[in-house]
Amino acid sequence: MTDDQPSGGSAPCFAHTLVGGYSIDPDTWQDVSRFRRAERNRLLAARTLSTAARQSATDTLVQTLSAEVAFHPGSKLAVYWPIRGEPDLREWMVSAHEVGASVLLPVVIAKGAPLEFRHWQPGCRMVRGIWNIPVPEDGTPDVPDIVVSPLVGVDHQLYRLGNGGGYYDRTLASLAPPPRVIGVGFDGCRLPSIFPMPWDIRMDTVILSNGDVYHRGED
Repeated sequence: MTDDQPSGGSAPCFAHTLVGGYSIDPDTWQDVSRFRRAERNRLLAARTLSTAARQSATDTLVQTLSAEVAFHPGSKLAVYWPIRGEPDLREWMVSAHEVGASVLLPVVIAKGAPLEFRHWQPGCRMVRGIWNIPVPEDGTPDVPDIVVSPLVGVDHQLYRLGNGGGYYDRTLASLAPPPRVIGVGFDGCRLPSIFPMPWDIRMDTVILSNGDVYHRGED
């Protein structure tokens, strides 16, 4: 996956000082991109936890998420299939499905394009997508009310550091009306700043595995 692609999906065009259609100083963007890449590598390495520690952290995260998100029949929740040591929310997804909520998983349709969200249910047929991530083979596309997004890192203003492809920012910018966006991650992933660019989308809520919850607009 490419590093920190802007939400427009285009590669940085330094000759015209444009990145993803935004007028950005190219030297600044290069510095921010290098910083994010280094922080991403550091935080991904920090996800190496013992089995017991990972399970305990995930249990706390799921309990806090369940208290924060009251799903019900008719809810449309976009979650994710865990990769690269991300918190595993699949049991929570099953619980949402069992009460009648619609659970959606993100699907990369084309590199550089917004994500598509497909309906998922336990036991549905899964296939490997573009980035080798399991996705529903036949799930009907839909638009979520709530998007639960995995965090590599998050800053104090609730801007998300992800895996670097820009897919979530690109997708969230295209959704109308905008969904509630909840970032979830392991304790220790907070940063003072990711030095947000114009295309970065802030989370509405961030939930960490130590039980901490942060809401947009709070200090």
